[in-house]
Amino acid sequence: MKFLEQPPRFLFFTGKGGVGKTSIACATAIQLAYGGKNVLLVSTDPASNVGQVFGVEIGNRITVLPAVPRLSALEIDPQAAAQAYRDRIVGPVRGILPEAVVKGIEEQLSGGCTTEIAAFDEFTGLLVESSLTASFDHIVFDTAPTGHTIRMLQLPGAWTGFLEEGKGDASCLGPLAGLEKQRAQYKAAVEALADENRTRLILVARAQQSTLREVARTQMELAAVGLGRQYLVVNGLLPRAEAALDPLAAAICQREQAALAAIPRELADLPRDVIALLPFNLVGIPALRQLLAGTTSPVAADDGEPITLDAPGLSTLVDGIAADCHGLVMLMGKGGVGKTTLAAAIAVELARRGFPVHLTTSDPAAHLAETLHGSLEHLTVSRIDPHAEIERYRREVMETKGAALDAEGRALLEEDLRSPCTEEIAVFQAFARVIREAGQKFVVMDTAPTGHTLLLLDATGAYHREVVRHVGAKGGHTITPMMQLQDPRQTKVLLVTLAETTPVLEAASLQDDLRRAEIEPWAWIVNNSVAAAQPQSPLLRQRARNELREVEAVATRYASRYAVAPLLKEEPVGVVRLQELLGVAVEAA
Repeated sequence: MKFLEQPPRFLFFTGKGGVGKTSIACATAIQLAYGGKNVLLVSTDPASNVGQVFGVEIGNRITVLPAVPRLSALEIDPQAAAQAYRDRIVGPVRGILPEAVVKGIEEQLSGGCTTEIAAFDEFTGLLVESSLTASFDHIVFDTAPTGHTIRMLQLPGAWTGFLEEGKGDASCLGPLAGLEKQRAQYKAAVEALADENRTRLILVARAQQSTLREVARTQMELAAVGLGRQYLVVNGLLPRAEAALDPLAAAICQREQAALAAIPRELADLPRDVIALLPFNLVGIPALRQLLAGTTSPVAADDGEPITLDAPGLSTLVDGIAADCHGLVMLMGKGGVGKTTLAAAIAVELARRGFPVHLTTSDPAAHLAETLHGSLEHLTVSRIDPHAEIERYRREVMETKGAALDAEGRALLEEDLRSPCTEEIAVFQAFARVIREAGQKFVVMDTAPTGHTLLLLDATGAYHREVVRHVGAKGGHTITPMMQLQDPRQTKVLLVTLAETTPVLEAASLQDDLRRAEIEPWAWIVNNSVAAAQPQSPLLRQRARNELREVEAVATRYASRYAVAPLLKEEPVGVVRLQELLGVAVEAA
């Protein structure tokens, strides 16, 4: 493996949910430890299953793993870290600053930015020289810091006074309050990340066009903040030998090879490794040691019994949605699970039934026009352009909030408005306009990946609380976008996942976050199910059997209603193929 040649002290694995970064990070840590190195494996993933992989409870402390000599592990809990971070910032000013100012700080510390910053705050101590990590030759991180987080940490450190004087606007000011207290440590950590002699970033992807586009965006985002030494691992490539045994396997192989042939330019020149798809779950030391071995294990003998998946299809969910004749339908989930495709399929089917439908996205990586590949009566398509919305928002804030500031205050406000959080606030304004349409028609929204979506919802909540306070003081009444999101008669949230352990855990974590915002998901969709496709390939059949446990977990533990969408032989592009996801037979035009 190229990414393991002369490895530096820090190795970061980053990638979307379900691409296998946790398994590869664990396998890397094991291989280094068996090679005689003292290794610390660290997970900053909120849905971490590192403990499950090794069969031990780890948690937020360095834990020796008895099964592997010289290997220890640590799981950073982002939610616990965020709470500790909030306490550290708010505690010293409580009782000193006016209560209204304290509440304002707490409100700005309630969002996803704070969770990201707090997790980074936890592991910066692992990137600098300390007694805690001195004994480790290598530290392997499952989930790298994003360019979003590093960009925030590069903002000026004078936020606390700016915020306390009431000059700040709703962006990154809250999460960054008090940051200068550890600025020297953060500076050392960012320098370590940018030093290719000390740090290597490994981008993990699948051989899928949408996933590779997402990874290319991550590559550019990280390179823009100085993390330029990167490697690419394409995981889960179906062995070509399977193609001769199954039309579905042959189609998958052809699709994967086409995706690799058209790999984005940003990724083409990176050192690249390819890891074959394995038939078994990567749990336990023997399985993990085999992952990086470069050989394909024999598939277990198949008993030939049919693979029975008794689950409702996507058309069942559309029946329930259509019964209301209008409303907002939001698809949420991690990047790479197929939200764009499913949003398009649902919108197409509602339009086919004669309902007026507006299909839109706030995801900068979405390609709705490519997915639809045509037009349809009753269906309109739009995209919320983050760049245009950001510019509109910046101009509005500088003309209003900035008008009363001195030159120093305006300079700080302009810097804050260049932060990544600003995008979510700006997009929210366009998002609120779209929500209002749902009173007369169906609005199907393909949202951005989960972290961005939650920031957007935090903005919605802040707007809601401000409007309620303002209207309440005048004795009036209004319906805010947050109220509409919380009303199941007006909004249906669909959580999209894959029938694999990590994506299901991540969707469950998102569901918990939504419930804290008093938004109850209406249904789950298990996408790209191999079991639902009834494969003939021995390897795919074994993976299909593995899926049954995850689908059962969704049906019995997490979802009040759910549906399963099959993996198709052809990419679901165009109206005809989109409707194949619903089992609807449509004649090609």
